[in-house]
Amino acid sequence: MDTSLASSSQGQSLSSAIPPPTEKKGTGKRLIPWLVLILGVGYLLGPLFKKQPAAAFDLDGFGRLPVLVNGRLKPMDTVARTTLLILQERQRVGSPLTGNFVESPSEWLLDVVFRPEIADTYPVFAIDSPELLSLLGFSEESLKVDYTTSAKKVLSIVGFIPGSYRRFSYKQLEEKLPEIDRQSRLAEGVAEQQLRSPFQKAVVKLRDRLVLYNRLKQSLVPPGSTDPLRDYDEFIKGISAGAAAIRAREQQQPHDEAAAKATLTAAQRFEFMGRMGYLLAIPPLSANTDANAWKSTGNALLETFQTGQINPTVMAYGGLAYAWRMKQVEQFNTVLKLYRNVISGRFDERLKKSDAEVRFNAAEPFFRSMYIYIGVFFLGIFSWLKWPETLGRSAYFLTGLAWVASTVGLIVRMWLEGRPPVTNLYSSALFVGWAAVGLCFLLEKLYKNGIGSVAAGLIGFATLLIAHHLSLTGDTLEMMRAVLDSNFWLATHVVIVTTGYSSTYLAGFLALIYVARGVFTTTLDARTADSLKRMVYGIVCFATLFSLVGTVLGGIWADQSWGRFWGWDPKENGALIIVIWNALILHARWGGLIKTRGLMALAIFGNVVTSWSWFGTNMLGIGLHSYGFMDAGFYWLLGFCLSQLALIALANVPLRKWRSAKNLTG
Repeated sequence: MDTSLASSSQGQSLSSAIPPPTEKKGTGKRLIPWLVLILGVGYLLGPLFKKQPAAAFDLDGFGRLPVLVNGRLKPMDTVARTTLLILQERQRVGSPLTGNFVESPSEWLLDVVFRPEIADTYPVFAIDSPELLSLLGFSEESLKVDYTTSAKKVLSIVGFIPGSYRRFSYKQLEEKLPEIDRQSRLAEGVAEQQLRSPFQKAVVKLRDRLVLYNRLKQSLVPPGSTDPLRDYDEFIKGISAGAAAIRAREQQQPHDEAAAKATLTAAQRFEFMGRMGYLLAIPPLSANTDANAWKSTGNALLETFQTGQINPTVMAYGGLAYAWRMKQVEQFNTVLKLYRNVISGRFDERLKKSDAEVRFNAAEPFFRSMYIYIGVFFLGIFSWLKWPETLGRSAYFLTGLAWVASTVGLIVRMWLEGRPPVTNLYSSALFVGWAAVGLCFLLEKLYKNGIGSVAAGLIGFATLLIAHHLSLTGDTLEMMRAVLDSNFWLATHVVIVTTGYSSTYLAGFLALIYVARGVFTTTLDARTADSLKRMVYGIVCFATLFSLVGTVLGGIWADQSWGRFWGWDPKENGALIIVIWNALILHARWGGLIKTRGLMALAIFGNVVTSWSWFGTNMLGIGLHSYGFMDAGFYWLLGFCLSQLALIALANVPLRKWRSAKNLTG
């Protein structure tokens, strides 16, 4: 018999038999949940209705232009956003000329490719290593000064924005490039990333960011060209004479040395652009050509030596560059519209996805849902103290709103990628949170006690925060590895086993609520404790089933891909540990080895087991499922596991010391 709940020889105690107090609601209180819902909807949909002035540069139109990067056609807006996340871990960019933020990531990208001398002053390189800052000549003391207005003006000239003292401009780092390169080469002498010091990892990361930035500058027009159209015209006029001069020089005949030198210089310049350019922005000219056969601007310019004509798309970007530099809004928008019309016939489907992706980027459904989940969590907490029905209903509405937003976000990602919802670590974080919140929403519908909402807020915020940090590595809609390129197994094994992760986490977080309320508050009455026990037990059963089925399906996929059902890979071991741990909880419960508090303690440790299997095995840097070692992720994982162990210790504190002890026994 479970003695963790108050009981007597006649059954339940008097406290559990008395129904909870009802809340007297006036008209105002009835409207509060709907008002909260309307505010939430406005917060989510607000960015979609933001319009740019009619007389302004069409930044949105430029952001929708497709380019090929790393095997995927994506809009310029996505390129700008993902690059900024890689460089500085955020999408906003401060302007040293105004002290304000630039209007959009696309505006920053336009400056990088068309006005690099301006872009070089933007502080977009994040540096957190004290040793690296010292190497670059930035002391901690100088970075923490309370700047006066005059000092801010002086600092803005060199591209430093006070208040963002961990971010620096290319202009600030330019003189240090040789030393950064030298130190990064020394660091790469340590082949194993796990063995590199924090300084070595930081300098290699900074070097990679600087290389990416410079590659971006080489992507659309020749660097240093203030009027690309004029330069292209002069190049075309001199190409025949230059080619003749080169042939004559090779035959040791009289020739125009200046023409030969100019042509060779242009060829070397274009070859460098073709080799270094980050964006493949020039689409194939023929409609019958492979849609992915895009090329860099440099390679398209090299073809001019054979065709004698400049590629039309190269000319279009040259026109955009001149209009952007000269601040000619009407000309910029006209060239943009003409180029868009030219490619629309060949890439209608891609342009539809490109437009949708830009809208999706602007909406930021996951990032905004993360803040809604914070509201859900606090509304749920306060509902235990005051206005349980009004605040509980408000939290319930917001949970549904955030879950719907995440659902729409997942569906859009699936459509853009042409894949099931889980394809990488980032998307797994999204799906784990989505599935767990969906279960929380159902629990709240059944029990109406605020517990489902609090758990939803906690899990939703945590998983979306994890996803946000995982997005800092670049494009989250990346191309799939060949061995993983199977929509069937991604839709079965991956989705089912990730649902097992979600439900195991949910059981652990419900147990966490049980312990926290019982130890620190007097709100854990017998009725609530019984509800939590039922929730945790039911979710563990659900998690066991999905974890087992997902693991077996993973073995079948492994057999098809690698010729063996099981290879004791760290990820495979982690999946098996989750199944064993959930089975252990159920057997301990069925065998009477644990009661309610024991069930909660074991469920909380399920968070540790799942976190290790989900993230820990990926951080080892070994195995077929490894995504590489992540220092920051390792320390966060360690901190989380320690916090769960501390909560397990609290669960084992003698019941008489719990603040809710008078409501519970055993």
